[in-house]
Amino acid sequence: MAPTLRPFRWWDIEPARRIELDLFPEDPWSVEMFWSELADVPQSRYYVIAEQDGEMAGYAGLMAQPGAIPDTVEGWVQNIAVARAHQGRGLGAVLLQALLEEALRRKCVEVWLEVRTDNDSAQRLYVRHGFEPAGIRRGYYQPGNHDALIMRKAMA
Repeated sequence: MAPTLRPFRWWDIEPARRIELDLFPEDPWSVEMFWSELADVPQSRYYVIAEQDGEMAGYAGLMAQPGAIPDTVEGWVQNIAVARAHQGRGLGAVLLQALLEEALRRKCVEVWLEVRTDNDSAQRLYVRHGFEPAGIRRGYYQPGNHDALIMRKAMA
């Protein structure tokens, strides 16, 4: 059965937090971080939930902001998370595709993201969708002091 995508709402924060705590125990998003992101929907943010078999299977978010080039918009993948029980079935690709489609609707000329340098499966997903390495942010993920690979996808 294919997942159902729907907008992320405030009542989804607690189930999303449970996924965060399981997947990212060193640096999970706080309740306040989720509230802050949702406060900017739909102006500059887009968040989506994937439901499978009546439960939250994953979520993803995009930020759109003025680009470095005047009169352009760039997107930033804020997060993509798939609950362990739903991993390995292509749900991450479904969520990423939803973000990229929203980036196109918002006329983003490029989409950026950061991913831990030791997260090989996520990096492979991003490469399959046209992202290319663009740099490293040393010690970006705290408190574990893990590096982030910056990746970019041109949308034109």
